[in-house]
Amino acid sequence: MSKQTIAVHLPDGAIREVPLGTTPLEIANSISPRLAAVSVVARLTPLATGSAQSEAAAEETDSDDAMYSAGDAAAPRLVDLSTPLTEDTQLALIKESDPEALKVVRHSAAHVMATAVLELFPETKLGHGPATDQGFFYDFYREKPFTPDDLAAIEKKMAEVIARDQPFVHEFVPRERSLEDFERDGDFMKTHFVTKFTHPGDQVSFYRNGSFVDFCRGPHVPSTGRVKAVKVTNLAGAYWLGDEKNPQLQRVYGTAFYSQKDLDAHFARLEEIAKRDHRVLGKQLDLFSIQEVAGAGLIFWHPKGGIIRKVMEDWMRDECLRRGYQLVYTPHVMRRELWKISGHEGFYASNMYTPMELDDAEYRLKPMNCPGHILIYKNSPKSYRDLPVRYAELGNVYRYERSGTMHGLLRVRGFTQDDAHIFCTPGQIEDEMDACIDFAEAVLKTFGFAEYRVELSAHDPSKPGEFVGKQEDWIRAESALNRVLTRRGLTFKTIPGEGAFYGPKIDFKLVDVLGRLWQLSTVQFDFNLPARFELEYVGEDGERHQPVMVHRALFGSVERFFGVLIEHYAGAFPLWLAPVQVGLVPISERHQEYAAQVKAELEAAGLRVEVDARNEKMNAKIRDFANQKVPYILVMGDKEAEAHAVSVRTRAKGDQGSMPLTDFLAQAKQLVQSQSTDL
Repeated sequence: MSKQTIAVHLPDGAIREVPLGTTPLEIANSISPRLAAVSVVARLTPLATGSAQSEAAAEETDSDDAMYSAGDAAAPRLVDLSTPLTEDTQLALIKESDPEALKVVRHSAAHVMATAVLELFPETKLGHGPATDQGFFYDFYREKPFTPDDLAAIEKKMAEVIARDQPFVHEFVPRERSLEDFERDGDFMKTHFVTKFTHPGDQVSFYRNGSFVDFCRGPHVPSTGRVKAVKVTNLAGAYWLGDEKNPQLQRVYGTAFYSQKDLDAHFARLEEIAKRDHRVLGKQLDLFSIQEVAGAGLIFWHPKGGIIRKVMEDWMRDECLRRGYQLVYTPHVMRRELWKISGHEGFYASNMYTPMELDDAEYRLKPMNCPGHILIYKNSPKSYRDLPVRYAELGNVYRYERSGTMHGLLRVRGFTQDDAHIFCTPGQIEDEMDACIDFAEAVLKTFGFAEYRVELSAHDPSKPGEFVGKQEDWIRAESALNRVLTRRGLTFKTIPGEGAFYGPKIDFKLVDVLGRLWQLSTVQFDFNLPARFELEYVGEDGERHQPVMVHRALFGSVERFFGVLIEHYAGAFPLWLAPVQVGLVPISERHQEYAAQVKAELEAAGLRVEVDARNEKMNAKIRDFANQKVPYILVMGDKEAEAHAVSVRTRAKGDQGSMPLTDFLAQAKQLVQSQSTDL
């Protein structure tokens, strides 16, 4: 093959011999002009790497490093459609239908925003503008705050920039010259980025659209005209480099889509998310609160929320006992020396509360339950006949979270982990992991999550210093996890380098009714703590061996799981979880005696019942129970009292007519006992 040509391998297996310097756009046009019109960027994979490269290696992130650093030359990379091809490669055209293409569009929209801001407010200094899951943002430094009118003007100007359909042109400038230009203009943030992410002698990557030029690795859409539907959404403050001592920046958020229809659908979805906000529903339904006088990130469970918590915890404890776990309880504070042995004092101290001095030593609030479970294990000698040992605890833990990171029930400072730790022999590990996965699936199914994704987080063999334990132990553990997941028929994604430093793990990410991913359940190996605490058991050979340890949390935390439940069900909990399962509405005062009789019968059957005995109209009482999302509302008047019946209204279907109380009771009990999510 001539040196003036290269071989381009396409996803369908075809190989095209093209002149050196041919662009992905030219190849797309040669296949189909329609394909070229919907292509956004291209992914190049060097042939030496081929398809063996992990999917994770090709993913882009929102970090500064991803935006500006050159990355691994051997890994798959996204490039502009106008990039000249200079070597044999595998080429995949990323179309508008591909999820990763939307992030490219949004990052390009961030450049459009920066263009608009500089045209309107030329004194502004630029930070960075990454894409996010919901859109994009750009950080600006400007002494005068942006106003709502300014944001409207920025959006209008962005539309003008898009209409110009200016090409995004990739340019390179010597590092020294780019630093001189930025320093001369007082662009302290760009100076920082060039200094941090490039080296002396480098050619620095820039992108130009019209007269606007920005330091950026790319890639971008072919032109500003490909950013078709944008919206500036809100404004927030952000300290430069996250340091309160640095200047405060103005972070302008926006979002972008391929069409106005997609943009409208996005905001309709945001409205639905807002309706399901667990903080709003928590107040409306009187489930929980966060009291400023007590402190941020600390949850007060109100009676109705407390009932749901009890149901959740009772289910978890009963299930643990049924599956062979032993329930334990450990102290909230422990001596600092213990956390030194566990290693938390060294690697986790920034997330722990400061030590407190008591009579004999310094103590710390516990951020984890595992050291306590280990001490229980060590309290008596263990033989291989005793293993596996499974300890479970719904234990309160405390972790320091920065004030800006807390979010209702989802990110708190004090929470309850449904923690369990399993100590077993190497030969038992696959069965134990299989049982943990089965338990995790049972949790998700029981609480109404039909869809979830599974990730196997492994170690990175090229970075041995980032993981404790022997290489062969990691390989053995990851192979065991792989076999278990495969045997169960689960589709999973392996992510090298994402394992905890002490062992590989399996994460379950549930998908809620709006399609959002939530990280909750996790199962983890641990090579670290058994060695630190010198854990032992006596094997069949009479020798002492170190057990394998597994961490397992399935709710993750009771608080976070509860927050997700609230949003998943929009506060309309299924009957078995609802704090008030049945609301009773006596039509008038003379029907209250019968209502009291019905309440007694329902409560005797284990149902949670509330009577509205106020001197209010029937419709007002029904409306109030409906606003509290009570699953069943039973109305009773003369006819019902005479027939020992109730007029049934359900939350989902409205008025269902009259039925004998015994029939209703049987129906409700069956739904509760089956833990049905239908109502």
